[in-house]
Formats: sequence, structure tokens, C-alpha cells
Amino acid sequence: MSETAENDGLLDALPVDEGTVRTTGLYVALYGAALLFLLPYLWMLSMSFKTEAELFAQEPHWIPSEITLEWYEIVLSESLVLRWTVNTLIIAGVTTFLVLVVDSLIAFSLTRLDWPGQNAVLAIIIASFMVPAYVNIVPLYTLVADLGLISNFSGVILPLTAGPLGVFLLVQFFQDFPEEIEEAARLDGFSTFQIYSRLTLPLMKSPLTALALFTFVTSWNQYLWPLIVLQEEVAYTLPIGLVTLSSNQVFQPGLMMAATVVASLPLFVVFLILQDHLINAVKIQGTTG
Repeated sequence: MSETAENDGLLDALPVDEGTVRTTGLYVALYGAALLFLLPYLWMLSMSFKTEAELFAQEPHWIPSEITLEWYEIVLSESLVLRWTVNTLIIAGVTTFLVLVVDSLIAFSLTRLDWPGQNAVLAIIIASFMVPAYVNIVPLYTLVADLGLISNFSGVILPLTAGPLGVFLLVQFFQDFPEEIEEAARLDGFSTFQIYSRLTLPLMKSPLTALALFTFVTSWNQYLWPLIVLQEEVAYTLPIGLVTLSSNQVFQPGLMMAATVVASLPLFVVFLILQDHLINAVKIQGTTG
């Protein structure tokens, strides 16, 4: 008997079918891709715990031979990182709340109410996606300055709440809201606002949570517009503060990595809290098209 025939016989004898092999290969590819995305974060964590000698060593090491918290102590005691974190949290939190309220009201009125010109308004909102954000910076800055909102959080928050993404996203979900439920509610004496607040919003928890997460992350990472509006160091947000930190200090990769870890932790916690709702919203969007 030849060697090839023996190998075929061994494979046939193994209790593994073709589907199991394909599933195993798929999992290996997915976990491999996930590991590639994790590598920069693992390297960031590794550098934040290394001593200065190891950071500038010629041979890189993934695991520090001596773990130090020196960089975290410097970041928390000698910089305004905590103040910048609070500023960013206030701006991102208020922006997210306003986006949810305003965009859900607009989407509800565009899909569940009848009024003249609503299709034209929806078309204008969708068309605004085509306008680059940088085009609006100069007139927007002039408007904010005329309102006296320079170096004020309101000057950052209000323009960020006027984005069309939230309206466009929620319109897709509000259009699929069953009309039978709305008609039954009206027969029971519900007003339009009660249908919006007591029926529609609770059933739209997953897409609203997904929109909240997207808005919070986008607002948290905003750099250009807060840099233009906030002109005092104590009012900076984290993205601006981290750049300022790197330009004011001697190059210290451990310090920068520790500051980046501190800046990333709130987003990581928010994602862990909302991940189930985010996955549900993606599933709903995928099944409804």
C-alpha cells in the first residue's frame, strides 16, 4: 500500500468532517484578524508599564522585565489629564443626550406624521452628507463668535448636535415601526407625544443605544472643532491635551502611552456597558435592510 493511500485512510478514520474543518479554519482566521487589531493596544499597554531604560533599549520586549507605574503617576499628578477627561466627558455626554432627543423627534416627525414638505426636508438632510465638514468651519466659527460662545463648552456641543447621521439612521428604524401598534394606541386615547415617548422610544432602545455609542465616541475623539473653539488650556479636551502634552515635554513614549491608556479607558467602559445593544442594533439593521 502506498504512503498516500495510508494518509487518506488515516484522515478517513479521524472523527472530523468537512464542516468542522471549515468552521475551525473560519475561527482561526477571525481570531487572527482580531489579534491584529489588538496588537497596537497591547503594545501601548506594554510601553506604559516599562522603565525608561527598557523603552529606549535596542531590543524590543513585549513583556516588561520590571513593571513600573511611574508614567501613570506623572500623568495624573503633573498634567491636566483628569481635568481634560472631565471636560471631554461633559461635552460627549451632553452632545449624546441632545442628539438622541433632537434626532429622534425629527425622525419621528418625518416618518410618523403628515405635514407638507417633509420629503423635501428629508432630502435636504440626506444631501447634507455631501457637504464636507471643513466647508462650514469659517461660517460656523463666525456664528459661534457672534453668540459669545468662544472658550465655552456650548460652542463645541451645539454644532456637533446638528449632524445628519442620527436622523438618517433613526428614520430607517422608525419607518419599520408597525402601524397597527400606533393605530391601537390612538384608539386607546394616546396623544402623538405619548406614542413617541411611551411606545416608540422603548421599542427603539437598540438603535438609540447604537446611535448614542457612535455619537459619544465621535464627540470624544473630536479634535479640530474643539481646538478652534476652546482657547484656554484648562478647557481643553483629551485629544487636544494629549497633543499639548507631547509638545511641552521631552519625548517620553512611556508618558504618552500612559496618557493614552487613561484617555481610552472611559470609551472602553462605555463600550462594555452598551455592547449588547450595539450588536442587537446591527442585527436589526441587517435583517430589515
